[in-house]
Amino acid sequence: MLARGPGFSNGHPPRPRRGRPRGLRDSYRGLLQQQEPPSARPCTEFDKAYFHAYSHIGVHEEMIKDHVRTGTYKAAIMQYQNLIEGKVVLDVGCGTGILAIFCAFAGARRVYAVDASEIALQDVNIEENVDVIISEWMGYMLLYETMLPSIIFARDKWLKPGGLILPSHATLYMAPVTHTARYSESIDFWRDVYGIKMSAMLPLAKQSAFEEPCIETITGENILTWPLVQVMEVDCYTIIVQELESVTAKYRFSSMLNAPLHGFAFWFDVEFNGPAISPSNNHLQFPSGSLSSDQHSQSSSQSKKRVKSDETIVLSTAPEDAPTHWQQTLLYLYEPIELKQDQIIEGSVTLTQSKENARFLNIHLEYSSGGRSFIKESVMR
Repeated sequence: MLARGPGFSNGHPPRPRRGRPRGLRDSYRGLLQQQEPPSARPCTEFDKAYFHAYSHIGVHEEMIKDHVRTGTYKAAIMQYQNLIEGKVVLDVGCGTGILAIFCAFAGARRVYAVDASEIALQDVNIEENVDVIISEWMGYMLLYETMLPSIIFARDKWLKPGGLILPSHATLYMAPVTHTARYSESIDFWRDVYGIKMSAMLPLAKQSAFEEPCIETITGENILTWPLVQVMEVDCYTIIVQELESVTAKYRFSSMLNAPLHGFAFWFDVEFNGPAISPSNNHLQFPSGSLSSDQHSQSSSQSKKRVKSDETIVLSTAPEDAPTHWQQTLLYLYEPIELKQDQIIEGSVTLTQSKENARFLNIHLEYSSGGRSFIKESVMR
């Protein structure tokens, strides 16, 4: 049985940068609601545009054709078939309902396929607790247009103690990147346009190309240093909404190459794990300060991925892994910094929910290298 809740918008909230026209980029996901009491906020014009964007079949086709995404979810469902068979499942943000159908194939007794909005979750008539919550809630840079607050709401309202959440954990990473070809294509082009010097266009070209975060696919060759820095870790079994409103992480990198620093890349992994045996008090884990030069070479827990068992299923959007429709999020600098091998890049990044619109993500980046310090402010809209 597949039960669709009210407010179903014919798909997930839109992911505006997944190969769609510019007009859809202003539709956002970011349902940060108060937990006590759990009252839904009014539906704004941004919300209406946001949900309308998901009425286009191409949005769903793109996500379903992402074999890494869809295949990983299917594999995770089958891995936990013993916890799904004969049980009640809630699919939050069901879209076409493909994840709900996978759960039905796995033997679920009943599957509720519900729209992602908190308004729909408030109104849906689910008169029983559920054994499993499944959702594809991740946005670009993990938190952009995120549905995670809706998962938290559903978890606190309907999930049985010891229930299963898929995916269960998420980690956002960042690393400095060099990307000469991209910079040349967007900026250096104006230095010689069919023999005409149009350098006067450079400031506008830089603003146009790099003011907002860019969703692109890079490779491991673009990464200036390993290991990475973890910006944040999320445990879906324990996290609360307020912890998502602002995230800050410090970083310290040492360049492996003599190359220009063009910006920073962000990507994420999600894991499909069962409930922890003993609940952790740390819902959302942040890196505690920057790494010293000695620590950097050895790498602590803030710059390594969580240790996973051989059975852990991981959906990765990392540059060294198979590409996904999430790609990577690139925050380019207006002016590249020429780095020497082993030169230090350090600073901090802060992600906050925008006051302009809850669906927007503010990014505050501080970076220093070679005795110079800079700040870049950007909004993912």
